[in-house]
Amino acid sequence: MTSVCLPSATNLLTMSNMLSRLSPPALVIALGCLFAWWIQTDGGRVDVSDVRFTGANGNVMSALLYRPREVTPDNPAPGVLAVHGYINSRETQSGFAIEFARRGMVVLALDQTGHGYSDPPAFAFGFGGPDGLAYLRSLPFVDRTRIGLEGHSMGGWTVQMAAASDPDGYRSMVLEGSSTGTFGAPEGTPVSPRNLLVVFSLFDEFSALMWETPVPANVVDSPKLQRVFGTDETIAPGRVYGDFSTGTARKLLMPPVTHPGDHVSTAAIGAAVDWFEQTLGVEGNVEGQRWYWKELATLVALLGLAWLVFPLLDRAISLTGISGSPRMLDTSGRWWPNALIAALVPVLTFFPLQAVANLLVPPTPVFAQQITSGVMLWALGNGALSLAGFWLWYRRRAVSLADLGALADRGYLIRVLWAGLFVVGTLLLVVAAVEFLLNVDFRFWVVALKAPSPVQVGLFIVYLPFFLAFFAVLSLTLHSQLRLGLPPGRAMLVNGSVLSGGFVLLLLIQYIPLLLGGTLTIASQPLLTIVAFQFVPVLFFAGAVSTWAFEKTGSIYPGALVNALVITWYLVAGTATQAVPFWL
Repeated sequence: MTSVCLPSATNLLTMSNMLSRLSPPALVIALGCLFAWWIQTDGGRVDVSDVRFTGANGNVMSALLYRPREVTPDNPAPGVLAVHGYINSRETQSGFAIEFARRGMVVLALDQTGHGYSDPPAFAFGFGGPDGLAYLRSLPFVDRTRIGLEGHSMGGWTVQMAAASDPDGYRSMVLEGSSTGTFGAPEGTPVSPRNLLVVFSLFDEFSALMWETPVPANVVDSPKLQRVFGTDETIAPGRVYGDFSTGTARKLLMPPVTHPGDHVSTAAIGAAVDWFEQTLGVEGNVEGQRWYWKELATLVALLGLAWLVFPLLDRAISLTGISGSPRMLDTSGRWWPNALIAALVPVLTFFPLQAVANLLVPPTPVFAQQITSGVMLWALGNGALSLAGFWLWYRRRAVSLADLGALADRGYLIRVLWAGLFVVGTLLLVVAAVEFLLNVDFRFWVVALKAPSPVQVGLFIVYLPFFLAFFAVLSLTLHSQLRLGLPPGRAMLVNGSVLSGGFVLLLLIQYIPLLLGGTLTIASQPLLTIVAFQFVPVLFFAGAVSTWAFEKTGSIYPGALVNALVITWYLVAGTATQAVPFWL
């Protein structure tokens, strides 16, 4: 086992000494990250370390270990294994981990296999659950008679696999937005899992998958859940069934949030805290919750990181000599139809093209990430449609490719490459330094940018050319058919809104029926619907970056390159790797 612990005083002093030299966005990043660290460590009272350990099958697992400072081998504390859901990472569970640790529990926030920094493939070795439980129980400062298991979504299946590997190795379990008897998880009974709390939200998109009830509010009448509770009657949320002393206690809570909303719900997190305080014998001497301040702080840092791209682009353009001015064009008369097409076609193809990708590009040692491959095929399909639309537009216009900033010689493209590497290399150094010094990443809810692992760097190289082609076509479309000649700030806002607006509409169409007590409009697509949340800020960012770079250089290529580098990095570092890449 190796760990990277935070020498807090030294690192805080280092970060503080840098503030006087920071640009405004870098200052925002530093302050956001420092405050996030302060909340995550409960003001320095909890040590948070990055740990790696080897599983029973030789696979390397990754986790964040939260250890209250008063906990020692002579003063052991209860331990909790906390596991994220599909295509998330260990940091997604920080709300739960922070509140458990504040109350004196040791928390191991695990990266599932094939997620975060744990070795691929995903779904292997019980999702990593058995290895995580064994490691937690091996720590000398953990009271092995008081172990809790908590998992969200697929993380719930992970902790059930852990429980199955060591039936006497835990005392209680919390399933957040998860279920028994799904995707390899053991079938639930009135006596297994032991002392079970089920937190299943009123608007959970996965109710059909988890508990075989299409309408989430009807989970109370799910025969599958009733079997676990040992009753054939409607389950009453908040009522305790069974008996704690025999390990058969059961309870259902239904907060008014969605499936990913469990991560940012004080009710969902508070329910888990209360359950472990009761079942693990933890003294409830800490009031309230503070985790949400960390979530807001990392949001501030993430916004600062996005802001930093623009002064970095300015600096890179100056250093490489690629500055220029866009040529004036007459694009009057067709903007609104073109904008509607640009907003709606990507949404109309979102589900179909990714369904095709599951058939044409299943996880392989080359294209090893299912979600990234699906987005790649969606991007290539929309790029082809955009290119066809551009060609029809171009044939009727008295403009040249040079007028559109689409012609460049080899020397210019080499300088563009250096500019892009400067921008994204600086971002990577910032993200990696913050993770190393503070064990904090840049995130808000389901949107997160992490430093890539070596495996993910290889996958980045595999996927990058396809996204580079897409963003080149996107830049060409934005700055020809959708060009209005607006001032740069307004143009950034308009282009970002066009690219992201269709996905806002998609989410409204999907969620309004669900929030009114029904199901998603397209109920068969809960996972991709949740993924669509990320497309809103990511595509707005892409539109803003492309526009800023075009206004500064008169070329489509600098913005396309920066977008391709950042967004490919974002994708491969933030999802699951389902196959072992060929170079391993």
